[in-house]
Amino acid sequence: MKKTSQVILIMLLAGMVAVSGCNKKNRKAEGTDMGDGSVSASGTGTEFGPDGKPLGDWQSGESGDLLSQTTVLFAYDSSELDAQSQAIAEAHAAFLRENTSIRVVLEGHADERGTREYNLALGERRAQSVADVFIALGVSAANIDIVSYGEENPVADGHDESAWHLNRRVEIRYDR
Repeated sequence: MKKTSQVILIMLLAGMVAVSGCNKKNRKAEGTDMGDGSVSASGTGTEFGPDGKPLGDWQSGESGDLLSQTTVLFAYDSSELDAQSQAIAEAHAAFLRENTSIRVVLEGHADERGTREYNLALGERRAQSVADVFIALGVSAANIDIVSYGEENPVADGHDESAWHLNRRVEIRYDR
């Protein structure tokens, strides 16, 4: 039921984006579809967060740019955050700390190499690494859910490093 509600919400937001002709400049990230629910209202320059409220100070500057990125990438066989991934996680943690009614789902993923069981565990470790940053920065653990998909939901087809790199990720999904 929860997944159905998320799909309906995403479809409604996508329809709003299509109808309003909104500005999508902050939704772009290298090679990935952000799908974070942010919408820029046409002509106003106001960007709305995952909860539908204006982001206010979050919409400008480095924090706003980082907040628009909802994919955290990882190195091969690693669950450690590099500097860029750490910055993205910190921006989302700050947003969540200020918006305590918002829940977040951290979806861990792996590339196709390794066994199914190993990749599920690796995806979970990756999601937990992001959750650890959130918790350390004051986000309530009760507002964080972790799920691992292992290698089951790749965002990039292919059997080379460029595809594998995009598939080694945690996706930050906002929930209500």
